[in-house]
Amino acid sequence: MERVVIIGTGNVGMSYAFSLLNQRTEVDELFLIDRTREKAAGEALDLHSTLGYSPSNMKIRLGKYSDCKDAKLVVITAGAPQLPGETRMDLVKKNSAILQPMIAEVMASGFNGIILMVSNPLDVMTQLAWKYSGLPHSKVIGSGTVLDSSRLKYTIGHQAKVNPKDVKAYVLGEHGDSGFVPWSLCSISMQPLTDFLDDDQMTAISERVKNDAYEIIKRKGATYYGIGMCLTRITNAILSNEHAVLPLSNYDSTEKLYYGYPCVVGRNGVERRIDLRLSALERRKLAKSMDAIRVGLDAAK
Repeated sequence: MERVVIIGTGNVGMSYAFSLLNQRTEVDELFLIDRTREKAAGEALDLHSTLGYSPSNMKIRLGKYSDCKDAKLVVITAGAPQLPGETRMDLVKKNSAILQPMIAEVMASGFNGIILMVSNPLDVMTQLAWKYSGLPHSKVIGSGTVLDSSRLKYTIGHQAKVNPKDVKAYVLGEHGDSGFVPWSLCSISMQPLTDFLDDDQMTAISERVKNDAYEIIKRKGATYYGIGMCLTRITNAILSNEHAVLPLSNYDSTEKLYYGYPCVVGRNGVERRIDLRLSALERRKLAKSMDAIRVGLDAAK
């Protein structure tokens, strides 16, 4: 039985749950935990209503922290939301205070699976989750720049008039304002991206991808559908042991830091990192992004 526990039944957690139910996955049991148990209970009942037509037949239950013991994956979406005018880093004090007791409860259950962090500021929270849990860094990961990269693939595909799934491109570094696109490595069906787009178009795409979250928050108050789908993609990669390459927030043992970077992920978490050949400019951008994450870690102390 493959058990997944979601901690936090807000928009992000429930968009993830709904995405899981709309695909065939390896998830047999889904447990929902929230500080407001009535909210989580209501969400579980609402999800039950989908099972008459869903391709999934998973059991959905109101959970408690002791249920984490037998989970393969604990997905943490709980935390203060990013409000209009706030950056993700503005959330560091609020969400780091919430995280420590939460991780303590998870680990007290005897949990030995994989923690997937989603709460912002994502890279800071992932590093703190690793610190608080005592798990190997291969088993504590963040959603990283998977969402940023999905936005990037869509925007490039739209501009170049190709299917986004045929775009090979990532955002690297922080899931936040200092994340960047390594354009020298981007391609469409093995052709360099410069065969499709000029410098001005690539600059405009970078800015749009960076600002998408702010635009969505300004218009509707929060972002959640995109990350919900991305979390399902990560879940499938883990539970199906896909050895998939995804730009998760994973640990760089040289820099001693979590940030978004392509890695191979499977049933045991992160198997290895991909060795990218970045240009000198891209290496400087990555260093700047790592510095921004370190500032966030300092603010969390």
